Amino acid sequence: MAQIIVVTSGKGGVGKTTSSAAIATGLALKGHKTVVIDFDIGLRNLDLVMGCERRVVYDFVNVINGEANLNQALIKDKRCDKLFILPASQTRDKDALTKEGVGKVLEDLAKDFEFIVCDSPAGIETGAMMALYFADTAVVTTNPEVSSVRDSDRILGMLQSRSRRAEENLEPIKEYLLLTRYSPARVKTGEMLSVEDVQEILAIDLLGVIPESQAVLKASNSGVPVIIDQESDAGQAYTDTVSRLLGEDIPLRFTSEEKKDSSNVYLGS
Repeated sequence: MAQIIVVTSGKGGVGKTTSSAAIATGLALKGHKTVVIDFDIGLRNLDLVMGCERRVVYDFVNVINGEANLNQALIKDKRCDKLFILPASQTRDKDALTKEGVGKVLEDLAKDFEFIVCDSPAGIETGAMMALYFADTAVVTTNPEVSSVRDSDRILGMLQSRSRRAEENLEPIKEYLLLTRYSPARVKTGEMLSVEDVQEILAIDLLGVIPESQAVLKASNSGVPVIIDQESDAGQAYTDTVSRLLGEDIPLRFTSEEKKDSSNVYLGS
C-alpha cells in the first residue's frame, strides 16, 4: 500500500516545493517508486524545480476531469527512473480539485507507487486542504521565525481535525517538523529561533534541519532538486531527512555555527 506524504506549511515561501522535490527524489534514489504531485493549482512551480516544465502536456486537473489518463499526464524524471511528476494546471481555478476527484487519482496511483508526495500550497485554502485530507504522513515545513511557526501550529490543528484519518477515527497522521533556512550564526545573534525553541512551540518530532544555503537557490534556478548536490550542506541535510523518514536513526548536522562555517569553506573552494 502506498504511503501518502503531504509537505505543508501555514506560511508561503518556506521551501515546501524545494522540500517536496528533494524528498521525492531522495526516496526514488533509495529505490522506492515515487510520484510527486503539485497541488498548487493556478501557479505551478514543482515542474520548474524538477526541471521538466517543457515536458508538461497534461496535468492533475486534466486527469481529474477525465481529459487525460495518468499515463499521459505523469512525467518520468530523466535522472531517476523510479521518480515521476504529476504537474498542476496553470490555467484552472483551485476549485477544480474535488475530494472525489483527488481521491480517485490517489487511489489509482497507489496501485503502482510506494510513495505519493503531495506538494501543498501554503495556508488553508482548497488546494492545501485537499493535499492534507488524504495524508498518512505530514512534513510540516517552517522557517525559524515566529510568524512561520505560529502558522505551522494552525496547520497542525487542521491535520488533527480535518483529515480523512480524523473523520474516520483512524490512526492519526504522523506529523514531522522540517526546519528550513536555518542559520546557527543568526540564532546566536537572536535573529532566528533555535531548533529547541521551534520544537518546544510545535511539539512534534523533528525530521530534519536544512541550513540556509546558496545551493538551494542555485538548484531551483537550474531545475535540479538540491538533494542531488551532495557537495552542498543542504543536499546532505535533505538526504539525512529522507533517511529519517524511512526509519533510520541519523544524527542532526548543520545545527551549530562551527559545522556551518566549515561547510561553507568547502563550498567556496
